[in-house]
Amino acid sequence: LEKLSSNKSFEGELIKYKFKSAALGGLPANFNLFLPTNASDSDKVPVLIYLAGLTCTEDNGSAQKGSFLGPASSQGIAILFPDTSPRGAGIDGEDDHWDFGTGAGFYLNATNPKFAAHYNMYTHITLELPEVIEAAGIPIDWKRQSIFGHSMGGHGALTMYLTSPQKQYRSASAFSPVSNPTKCPWGEKAFKGYLQGGIEEAKDKYDATELISKNKEPVHILIDFGTADNFYKQGQLLPENFLKAARDAGYDEFQVRVRSQEGYDHSYYFISTFASDHVHFHANFLKA
Repeated sequence: LEKLSSNKSFEGELIKYKFKSAALGGLPANFNLFLPTNASDSDKVPVLIYLAGLTCTEDNGSAQKGSFLGPASSQGIAILFPDTSPRGAGIDGEDDHWDFGTGAGFYLNATNPKFAAHYNMYTHITLELPEVIEAAGIPIDWKRQSIFGHSMGGHGALTMYLTSPQKQYRSASAFSPVSNPTKCPWGEKAFKGYLQGGIEEAKDKYDATELISKNKEPVHILIDFGTADNFYKQGQLLPENFLKAARDAGYDEFQVRVRSQEGYDHSYYFISTFASDHVHFHANFLKA
């Protein structure tokens, strides 16, 4: 790891790192990591992984807009902020659209040969980053992980939580997630581009609504969305589909809670308002 910067915040430390990512085809990858003041070699801390949305980077949720660091510090929890896609792969058409390609990795492993060498954000998040951080001796207890995210990142958090082996994550939450991506324009575009099998391939791996409908294990999920969110109104998010699938699968509101927040939109004003709620939700499981 190459340490690029460090800032003291809420008595902890927010550090930006860079490394050469094998999962992303040898490209450089950045991430931010917040370590609370109690993190030490003798006291490893639990970690919450935040996945940002379309067009974002590793900075939006951490250093700029998220309001996560204060609540995380008070709970003694680290937060990992990865990037949203590979950068600089040089693939034809990669930068033609804001909702596909750079900044829009959709947290999957691409099977379309055009993208398969670089667009492997699922492996990057679930396997590579924990291995790289642990190898560097950073005091995080990887047996205590949870995951959350916003929009495209909410999609990533829910699908990783529901598909990761051996219950890698103790809980999941999301702000305005793309909840049923095989049924919305953003998801259809991404899956048809990244996956050789398109939407059909995505259903069993990368659609939270499809996954929760077949899941048999206990879950701990919290979702918030705003009623004034234009993307919600346009049918990109579809949280009601996820909620119905969860209820049909037998999950009650203690296991899957979906909250509509009156008048809030898709922005970080909304996220920062409920950031503390989400950190405390995860603390219940990370500190148990």
